Amino acid sequence: MNILLSNDDGIHAEGIKALAKELRKIAQVTVVAPDRNRSAASSSLTLVEPLRPMKLDNGDYCINGTPADCVHLALNGFLSGQIDLVVSGINAGVNLGDDVLYSGTVAAAFEGRHLGLPAIAVSLDGRQHYETAARIVCELVPKLHNQLLKSREIININVPDLPYEEIKGIKVCHLGYRAAAAEVIKQQDPRGDTIYWIGPAGLAEYEQEGTDFHAVKNGYVSITPIQADMTAYHSLQSLQDWLKSE
Repeated sequence: MNILLSNDDGIHAEGIKALAKELRKIAQVTVVAPDRNRSAASSSLTLVEPLRPMKLDNGDYCINGTPADCVHLALNGFLSGQIDLVVSGINAGVNLGDDVLYSGTVAAAFEGRHLGLPAIAVSLDGRQHYETAARIVCELVPKLHNQLLKSREIININVPDLPYEEIKGIKVCHLGYRAAAAEVIKQQDPRGDTIYWIGPAGLAEYEQEGTDFHAVKNGYVSITPIQADMTAYHSLQSLQDWLKSE
């Protein structure tokens, strides 16, 4: 199996290094990742400047672009026809609930799926036990098959930041959601100009049993199938009725 490995934390991130090391025990792995941290880049593509892949001494690549750029360029360019599976991660921090809308980690996996390959995204609820998440991914990858998910669906995996032996199990979950994000942080730069920092994500608001939030909070790995189609099908009829109303 030939795996394309990417992320949004950048080529030098501890998570991608840990995952590459473990995946290389069971597959051929090529890393193609951003040259710096591109967290929360979502599925953005770079259209107004050239992308410059840099091949490293170990055969991996870093690119001056987003996670989606990395996967798009690899699969449509210099690795075309050579990849069987796209893996994105290990992200430093969870991608639960509506985090998936912003996540570059999830976006890299979606880009792989858009281009016809099975794809998974994996995130860790912290920054310590990357080896736990890497081991879990290596257990799951050999079980993947083409019929597991429908077209344009990916697997989103979130792992508690615990030693492997303390993981209680794996649960298939649906997405929860967060409350509104915190207010932006206002500061002044050394020249006295006003600057702003995006504040932290909101706290979990819907985290009942069955959600990804609940699973990770209680020591379980969450696995959620997610899709690009965000149509609210349950509201189609109500909108039709609204348009017909006087």
